[in-house]
Amino acid sequence: VQLQASGGGLVQAGGSLRLSCAASGITLTNGAMGWFRQAPGKEREFVAAIRWAGGTTYYADSVKGRFTISKDNAKNTAYLQMDSLKPEDTAVYYCRLLVLKSIFWGQGTLVTVSS
Repeated sequence: VQLQASGGGLVQAGGSLRLSCAASGITLTNGAMGWFRQAPGKEREFVAAIRWAGGTTYYADSVKGRFTISKDNAKNTAYLQMDSLKPEDTAVYYCRLLVLKSIFWGQGTLVTVSS
């Protein structure tokens, strides 16, 4: 199983970005895909997650109302739409797949929000 994260970049405060995480080597029918982030000098923290079966979503309080996680079953891909970005959202964003009691991580994509 491999996860390919993409979509990071440099954006001004108030702007938007959409991250993608494509899973290969597996056909997702259950489990959960999540996004985590790690800012310089800080621990990795949970951002959002979505259950593959049913689509239930979960968000950290810091991103509720600004970020939206979604999935495309046909593409085995999860997305993180990030709106109203703030400088404090600057971090490396990682996707994580939890399936069949196994955890897989993507390589990370850098999001930089300038003030």
